[in-house]
Amino acid sequence: MISKILIANRGEIALRVLRAAKELGIATVAVHSTADADAMHVRLADESVCIGPPPSRESYLNIHQIVAACEITGADAVHPGYGFLSENAKFAEILEAHGITFIGPTAEHIRLMGDKITAKQTAVALGIPVVPGSDGEVTAENVLEVGREIGFPVLIKATAGGGGRGMKVAKTEADLDEAFNTARTEALAAFGNGAVYMEKYLGKPRHIEIQVVGDGEGNAIHLGERDCSLQRRHQKVWEEANSPALTVEQRMNIGQICADAMKKMKYRGAGTIEFLYENGEFYFIEMNTRLQVEHPITEAITNIDLVHEQIRVASGDGLSVTQDEIQFQGHAIECRINAEDPRTFVPSPGTITHFHAPGGLGVRVDSGVYAGYKIPPYYDSLIGKLIVHGRTREECIKRLRRVLDEFVVDGIKTTLPLFQDLVENPDILKGDYDIHWLEKYLAAGTEH
Repeated sequence: MISKILIANRGEIALRVLRAAKELGIATVAVHSTADADAMHVRLADESVCIGPPPSRESYLNIHQIVAACEITGADAVHPGYGFLSENAKFAEILEAHGITFIGPTAEHIRLMGDKITAKQTAVALGIPVVPGSDGEVTAENVLEVGREIGFPVLIKATAGGGGRGMKVAKTEADLDEAFNTARTEALAAFGNGAVYMEKYLGKPRHIEIQVVGDGEGNAIHLGERDCSLQRRHQKVWEEANSPALTVEQRMNIGQICADAMKKMKYRGAGTIEFLYENGEFYFIEMNTRLQVEHPITEAITNIDLVHEQIRVASGDGLSVTQDEIQFQGHAIECRINAEDPRTFVPSPGTITHFHAPGGLGVRVDSGVYAGYKIPPYYDSLIGKLIVHGRTREECIKRLRRVLDEFVVDGIKTTLPLFQDLVENPDILKGDYDIHWLEKYLAAGTEH
């Protein structure tokens, strides 16, 4: 049913979607800012349209320009990738109003799960375990009362939040006013919405997420979990599938809970349900109604192409597999390679003078860069993802150690040296880490 897909994104994810579309025999349209005119996805697409100057709000976030590009090229579907407009309910509605298929969930589901409070209420109604917390928004009038009911320490979070912004910990009652006011101020500045809610603060949890896919008709599957606990400033750095912390029984149990919830919702497309995990218990924190950056490690252990599934579902063809047909094989790790100084994490835009991607069995590099490519200073610093798969976690790490030594990116600074350190760390080798581990490691002044 879909004949031409416009890819409303840039970088490695735009190239990832383009490749999937080509494999399915679907024509592609790349949109780009003036800063991305030489990007790889622009070079490889069947057609390309410049949609504005470098600032995202004038190009990749410009709904009017993207819809106009669809009309000019005759694109009958849009894949939003991740970030930018991927979780914008208004964008999905506008596309549908123009007769253009949005390759993603319904606007209703995007809106429902995009607000942290309604998402949590929905999770409770669907039987998904949640973190103890407030029933809704907390205010200056009830913040102390709610904090006492939950029990300190507590976490104040923006209802429209993401990426760690508008999130503050209050360890005691004495910390509460400052944490509450700071979170509200940050939330208002970052999201234009100062509403916050409160949750119990967990001391040493892991970040576990479940990949789900639904057909919008009441059928849904889960593809296991990813462990995304290695984070810096709430930004994921290293992801694993499966988690070193879960048993097969735990994996299948929480996975089935999530799949059943998506069946009840009649959820359409790919989505990820995120949890904090501590002492054998899962606590829902949010749902991302889009493809995740780390989706390739799930593809590696299931041999299922998630972008193919997204396009199939959007086309009305349903899911290609049933739950009992999914087999989990081996272990996979993804490292996010950023154009940043590995010690200070200051962005390092510039020209890549040499680029050599590693290869071999079980090695995948998702990147849109090449020798001579100029990293623009306007966007996210992610330049590529290194995905390694092995029969066991031990084999996977040995392979990762080898390919990190092969990976060459000259002309700019990257975070490759950080991962070379991590694959030698005893805690990492044992899989013994939580969401605070990496920041403590970096704060300790470990040399990279």
